[in-house]
Amino acid sequence: MVVDKFAYVLLAFFIGGLGAHKFYAKKTGWGVLYLLFCWTGIPGVIAIIEAIIALLRPSDNGKITV
Repeated sequence: MVVDKFAYVLLAFFIGGLGAHKFYAKKTGWGVLYLLFCWTGIPGVIAIIEAIIALLRPSDNGKITV
């Protein structure tokens, strides 16, 4: 899925613990999984790591493939 890099990174960094970036990338199953386990804090840590990885990934006119 090709998504806007800036939006994906912001969603992952700020509300990624709730799976917002996964829902944005049309990965609903992962988004639901993040929601189910958001109370543990683990999805939040993973989302920050995913935001950093997406930030470092080369983009094509501001778009990245996730």
